[in-house]
Order: sequence, then C-alpha cells, then structure tokens
Amino acid sequence: MADAKTLFITGASTGIGAATARMAVEAGWNVGLMARSADKLDALCAELGAAALALPGDATQLDVQEAAIAKLTDHFGRLDAAFANAGKGLDTPGTEAGDPEEWRRMIDLNIMALLYTARASLPHLRKTRGHLLLTGSVAGKITLSGSIYGASKWFVHAYGANMAQEMRDWGGRCTVIAPGMVDTPFFAEPKPDKLMPEDVAAAVLFALSQPERAAIPEITLMPTG
Repeated sequence: MADAKTLFITGASTGIGAATARMAVEAGWNVGLMARSADKLDALCAELGAAALALPGDATQLDVQEAAIAKLTDHFGRLDAAFANAGKGLDTPGTEAGDPEEWRRMIDLNIMALLYTARASLPHLRKTRGHLLLTGSVAGKITLSGSIYGASKWFVHAYGANMAQEMRDWGGRCTVIAPGMVDTPFFAEPKPDKLMPEDVAAAVLFALSQPERAAIPEITLMPTG
C-alpha cells in the first residue's frame, strides 16, 4: 500500500516478530522483515503479499541493518517505526559455569543489534516523528539469581527510557515491550500455558496506534497461567 506507514522488524521470521508482521499488515501497515532465515522470510512475505518486504541478513552487523533500512525506505518511501525485536537467551546459565563465547553472541544480538536498529532507523524516524520499539523482558525488571540474560534486558529497559527522553525532543516516541514467558522458538520446549506471540504483537500494535499526544514508555505483559 503506497500511502501506508512502514514498520521495520528484526527477528521477524518466527515468534513475536512474525506475529507482529501479520498483525501490522492486517492493520494496514507495510513491513520490512529482517532475519537470517531467508527461506522463512520468503514464506512469510508470500503469505503477507505486497505489503511485506523480505530483508534477509544478520542484525548484529550495522552495515547490514543500514542497507536493509535503505532498501525498505526506497521500496515503500518512508519509515514510521522500527521494532528491535531480535534476541536470544543462554543455553548454559551462570557466570562460573557459563560459556564466554555464548555470552558474546547473546550480547551482540540482545544489545548491539538493538543499538544498530536504533542507529540505522533514527535518521528516518526523525522525518516522520516516528516510533522506536524494543523487546525487553520482565527479566529486565526483576533480579534473577546470577542471570546474565536478565542483565542484558536491564540494559534494554534503561536504554529505552533514555531514548524516550531523547526522542521526545523531536516528537518521536520509544516503547519497551516487556513480556513474561512467551511460547516461542526461544525455548526448546513448548510453553502452551504462557503468553502467545500474538499477545505481544497486540501490545506492539497498541503502542503504535496511540495518538501523537500519548507516549507509552513501557508495556508489561504477564501470563495468567
């Protein structure tokens, strides 16, 4: 849709990212979808039609994100929102027993890739007084014994609060989406009694649908089960 707003999503091939893409297109948005799994992106774009653009690539590379957003804005003409959603946990928790290389991969995705999404999208979002959304976690609001993953999400919450303050100066908004446990491929075992990806996607679309006078710095979701 030529006149529709455009949303960029990382981690878009499955889980929260894919659910958000579906819900955004249903709400009339165009979407640019980034993930490393080109085949999954292609399948999702085939499902969503002309409103979706596949942008396969590694979100932990700044130049890849910059090129993806440039391609997206060239294709749809604008960028109104960016959702830094890509993230991962740790297979081996703890500091003494943990794997430093696994820590690095997690920090690259949970922190650096998120910063790259912000850096690459902000020049475009300034033009549209746009919206930056970040996937945080309830783990970034509480203390979990020795959790390095939780600490990475504390960073997301702090950065999101700081960006909300910065973006306010030019009419932009920043929202941290903080779910509890969600039944996604993030976990090796299904979690059918927890939140569904569609629940988190609905929170993203709620934040995006608010009038310009209303800023929502954070949305926290918890499963009832």
